[in-house]
Formats: sequence, C-alpha cells, structure tokens
Amino acid sequence: MPDKIILIAAVTEDGFIAKNENDNLSWTQDKHLFKQQTTTSTIIVGSVTRSIIGENLPGRQNIVFHRSDDPAKVLETISTEICFIIGGSKTYTTFLPFITHAYLTIHPIAFGRGIKLLTGESKLPELIKLKSIQVPGETGLYQDQYKVCIKN
Repeated sequence: MPDKIILIAAVTEDGFIAKNENDNLSWTQDKHLFKQQTTTSTIIVGSVTRSIIGENLPGRQNIVFHRSDDPAKVLETISTEICFIIGGSKTYTTFLPFITHAYLTIHPIAFGRGIKLLTGESKLPELIKLKSIQVPGETGLYQDQYKVCIKN
C-alpha cells in the first residue's frame, strides 16, 4: 500500500469538479502541474472519468476503479510510494477513508451547479494546510496542499 494517498482535484470556488458527467475539464488551468505531480506515480481514476479522458495517462500506472471494486484491495496491489486519486466524485468519496493528503486547486469561477467534489453528505476530514504553491504560468492560481488529520 502506498505511503501517501493523495486526492488531487481542480475545484471551482463553489465546490464543483465538473459541470456535468460529460465535462472535459477544459476550464481547468492546472493541467501542467497535475502532469508534473502525477507522472511516475500510480493514479486511480473512476471508470466514468476514464471514459471522458479517453485513454490512459502516459508515464503513470493507471488503475481504473469500478463501483464493484474494493478500494482496500486495489490499494494493496500498488507498489509505488505515492498514489493519486484523480476522480471523479464517486471515486473520491469511496477512497476518502484512505486519503492521507489532499491537493486542491481552487479556480476562481463558479458553476452554480454540477458535480461536487464528494457525493451525498460526505465531507473532507479535518485538514492541516502544508503549503500553497502557485500554478506555473497562472497568475493568482494556487494549489493548496493539505495533510489529513487522523483522529484516534
């Protein structure tokens, strides 16, 4: 199992990750940073998100997660130290108990409606902000990096 299991997402200021299930995420401005961070790591992507992407992302071990899969068993098969959960909403929610870190790039736009980061009433656990890094080439756009608080 990886030492770090990182939820990574581009999010609107009103908490959405997509306009709808067919959104190709052309509105996101952090794709270069995403590529830099995830290349050489394992990524877990939900089957709906994978179908929108259309192909495996090069330079990474791609794992397509289906609703019938057991997240703990999937994580046990991973030998890399870092694993990124890259979406979508149902996949983020399913892996929430295993998340050790969250990398969120809040984009200064609002959809008003769409697909939230997490499904149902799920909420991110308490987070400790580690740092905020500027998205290269994007003035005023930052990725906030958090560690998940473990409650005993």
